[in-house]
Amino acid sequence: MTQLKCRYGDDEFYYKVIYLPQREKLRRRTIAIHIHPNGVVQVDAPEDTDSTEIRQAVSKRARWVVKHLAEIRQRQREVLPRRYISGESHFYLGRRYMLKVNHAPRLAAEVKLLRGCLKVSTPNKSPDAVKELLWEWYKAHAKTTFRRRLDLLIEQVPWVRESPPKVRLLTMKRQWGSCSPKGDIILNSHLVKAPCDCIDYVIMHELCHLREHNHSQNFYRLLGLLMPEWQSVKAKLDNMSEILLNQ
Repeated sequence: MTQLKCRYGDDEFYYKVIYLPQREKLRRRTIAIHIHPNGVVQVDAPEDTDSTEIRQAVSKRARWVVKHLAEIRQRQREVLPRRYISGESHFYLGRRYMLKVNHAPRLAAEVKLLRGCLKVSTPNKSPDAVKELLWEWYKAHAKTTFRRRLDLLIEQVPWVRESPPKVRLLTMKRQWGSCSPKGDIILNSHLVKAPCDCIDYVIMHELCHLREHNHSQNFYRLLGLLMPEWQSVKAKLDNMSEILLNQ
């Protein structure tokens, strides 16, 4: 990973370059620029891309980058502690959704994803009640989402096809996933807020640990074979962590 600087008029910004391995290059021949929610600019490039080519690609999109960074800084200035009221934004599978709280004294409490909004209907509009309802919704969706993603990934992992691991949920502050001594995969419930490729990365990371129980060269070689773009996806998840873990 390399960090470089770009100047556009009176503005300047830094960006990280992640060089993708040969296998991934066959799928992505162009340079891709990402701006993460925390303002980190990430550039993915095939491993043999010349640095001049990368600088030129970033310079061509510098106006777009500066504009989006300004918008992020403005949002960050407006960020307040979560109050669980209408108008706040919450993440689900990598997308922002506006929270709408509807006071419904005669109806059972429920949470629905409807027309780009997380709609909470509840007889009790207190922040604690809304927070609890929303968190239960996240955990329920995390359970089904993680199981579905694991079922898809298992097809690529021969050592778990015959005996798929169990998935357990746990709310953690510093880890996205881990393995238990019994071979269960433990995933952070907050991970359901992340994009699907980030969820896949964490699951694949833990599946590799069922074969290689440490972070040795063999482990990373195995992870690279199964998910060549893992470094780019990990960087994206790392740069979203602070926001996603802010319940």
